[in-house]
Formats: sequence, C-alpha cells, structure tokens
Amino acid sequence: MFPERTGYIIWVSDLKAARNLEKYGSVHYLSRRMHYVVMYVNADRAEDIMKNVRKLSYVRKIERSYRTEIKTEYTKDIPDQTQYYGGL
Repeated sequence: MFPERTGYIIWVSDLKAARNLEKYGSVHYLSRRMHYVVMYVNADRAEDIMKNVRKLSYVRKIERSYRTEIKTEYTKDIPDQTQYYGGL
C-alpha cells in the first residue's frame, strides 16, 4: 500500500536553491511570496532527512505539519435541531 508520509514546512531564504529539496522528498508547494516550501517525506526516514536538510545554507527554519494528528472523523452526538428553525 502507500507508505506513511510526514509533512514539513521549510522556511527558506533562496527560492532557486529551494528547488534542490526535491531530492529529499516530494515538494508539494513552493511559496514565492512568503518563501516557504511544503514537503512530504517517508515517515520512517523523516528524522534523518531533516537533519540533512537543516544543514543546508538556505534553510532558515523547519516546522512539522500536524495535519495527520487533526481529527477528521466526526460523530453526531447532538440531535439535529433543524426542525426548530422552520421547515420546508
């Protein structure tokens, strides 16, 4: 199946040099205005890859994406109150 992926937001100082990040993982988005790159890497090698990326001269800061930790499954614990607002 698909390998587990981890997302990172990498703040860079040079956008031309930031194109070289593709050899470390999948570059999903590159912001020209705010100078950051959204990148996905395999979760089992993520720490080793980020150690190497952190050493690059054009990398200012690295943040891990918390998207995988956000709850996306919702339950309907409260009753439906649409009947109180007038019906069709």
